[in-house]
Amino acid sequence: MTTFLLLILAGAAAGLVGYLTGLASLVSYPALLLAGLPPVLANITNTLGLVGAGAGSTVTGARIFLMDDLKVNPRPMLTQVVVAALGGLTGGVLLITTGESSFAHIVPWLVAFASALLLLSPRIKRLQGGHRVPQRVNLALLFCVCIYGGYFGAGAGVIYLAVTALASQMTFEKSVFVKSMLLAVSNLAAALFFIAFGPVDWLAALALGVGCVAGGYAGPPIQRLIPERVLRCAIGIAGFGLALWLARG
Repeated sequence: MTTFLLLILAGAAAGLVGYLTGLASLVSYPALLLAGLPPVLANITNTLGLVGAGAGSTVTGARIFLMDDLKVNPRPMLTQVVVAALGGLTGGVLLITTGESSFAHIVPWLVAFASALLLLSPRIKRLQGGHRVPQRVNLALLFCVCIYGGYFGAGAGVIYLAVTALASQMTFEKSVFVKSMLLAVSNLAAALFFIAFGPVDWLAALALGVGCVAGGYAGPPIQRLIPERVLRCAIGIAGFGLALWLARG
C-alpha cells in the first residue's frame, strides 16, 4: 500500500512536470524502478501510466488553447492526432520486438540536441525570416517524435517542443499544451499494443495514472502564471540534466 501511494504522488509530480517541461519520465521512470520493476517492464508501465497526464491536461487546457481552432477548422489537429497515434504504435512495436538497448546509446545525445535547439529556437526563428516549413515535413517530424515517444519516451516532450518551435507557426504557449495532448495519444497507441502483446504491471500503472491525471489537470492553469522565457529556459536546462542522467545510465 505504501508503494501504491508513493507511485500516486510520483504520478502527480510527473503529470505536472511532464505538462510544463515534457520531462515526465524524469520523475515517473525512476519511481517505477525504485518500486522494483525491471527496466523494460518499467518503461512499458510508464508509457501506460503517462496517458493520464495528457488526459488530465486536455480537460483543462482544450478550452483555453484549442476551441477556436476546432471551431474554424478541426482537420489539421485531427491529422496530427492520427499521425501521433501511428507514431506511438510504431514505437511500441519496435520496443517489444527489439528491446530498448539498441537505441539507448543515442538517446542522451538526442535529448541534449533538442534542448539546445529549444533554447536557441527564438534566434533560429528570426534567421528563418518567417519562412514556413511545409506541413508534410512538420507531420513527418511529428511522426518521428512519436515513434520515439512510444519506444522510449524520456525527453520526448523536449524534442517535440524543439521541433514545433522550428517547424511550425504555433506559439510556444500553445505548443506546451499540444505536446501533452499528442504525446498522450502516442502513449495510448503504444500502450494498447503493450496491453495486447507485452507485460504491464497493472497496479503500478493504475497508481501512476491516477497521479498523472491530477498533475496534468493542474498543468494548464499553472502554465499561465509562468513567463514564456522562464519556462523555455527551465525546459532546456532540465533537458540537459536529463541527457546527463541518461548518459550515466
